[in-house]
Amino acid sequence: MNTTESAQYTPKDFKSDQYVRWCPGCGDHAVLNSLQKAMAELGIKPHETAVISGIGCSSRLPYYMNTYGFHTIHGRAAAIASGVKLANPSLSVWQITGDGDALAIGGNHFIHLIRRNIDINVILFNNKIYGLTKGQYSPTSDKGFVSKSSPHGTVEEPFRPGELAIGARGNFFARAIDNDLKSSVEVFTAAGKHKGTSVVEMLLNCVIYNDKVHESVVSKEYRADRTILLEHGKPMIFGQNRDKGLVLDGFNLKVATIGENGITESDILIHDAKCEENIMHYKLATMGGDLPVALGIIRDYAAPTYDDDFVNQLKEVQAKNPVRTLNDYLMNLETWEIK
Repeated sequence: MNTTESAQYTPKDFKSDQYVRWCPGCGDHAVLNSLQKAMAELGIKPHETAVISGIGCSSRLPYYMNTYGFHTIHGRAAAIASGVKLANPSLSVWQITGDGDALAIGGNHFIHLIRRNIDINVILFNNKIYGLTKGQYSPTSDKGFVSKSSPHGTVEEPFRPGELAIGARGNFFARAIDNDLKSSVEVFTAAGKHKGTSVVEMLLNCVIYNDKVHESVVSKEYRADRTILLEHGKPMIFGQNRDKGLVLDGFNLKVATIGENGITESDILIHDAKCEENIMHYKLATMGGDLPVALGIIRDYAAPTYDDDFVNQLKEVQAKNPVRTLNDYLMNLETWEIK
């Protein structure tokens, strides 16, 4: 990723001249605005940025960016983005995908991109529905969800993006709410600075086919008590009155109230996003039910990247190999002289 200290950018520098074709009220609008603000803060030149997408409502986003872009085919954005990054390592590469595009047909590409740790920033729009194809259940739809393709309720257990990302040995995972622009910009900026694969799950609303799907946690009425915004190095405290926190109960996390049963702020766990061991990050990424949903940067561990190792290996092989041209290669093979 190349940044520049001399050039100053604004979100407008990353806006294309295309009319934005998403439904009014769709969470995609907010994510687009947050991403453009984050790119301006990162200071990456638009012509040094590539935005790659698959298929789905979210995958229209490259059209609205004043950067290089590629609207690819269903589930293959990770493969194309990997090729773009390896062919031109200096580019800042962003993959835009949805819960269906990334976790159904694109599931294998998703986990192997993360496993390889290629320096690509994945933004996963999770509205728990197939919106573009008119409301079928997706890999993240809750069990029992009634849709056009599951009229009696789906009997499948859903994927949890954070569980997959960390299970695939991911080193960066964050989560934000579509209409929380401040937090969204912060996690996108952190993702852009992270060296390696970053995955940001956006809890997104589809006003047409799955309206208010995340309402129980993102509504302003409930958000303070049902979500926790994690900050590296700070106690994991949340709640309307900032009087609740996370503590360990054996090997499990539980909510404790500060001031009750002898609990003080010093008993609350400190968030360590930089830790190599991922067990706590896994627990935080999969919270829900009686535990608050974790927002913010859950894991941000620095590790060697595939693209750096690939380039270094290539240089080593080239230094040892006498072949420099096609003619050198051809003349290295077994040859016959015909008279």
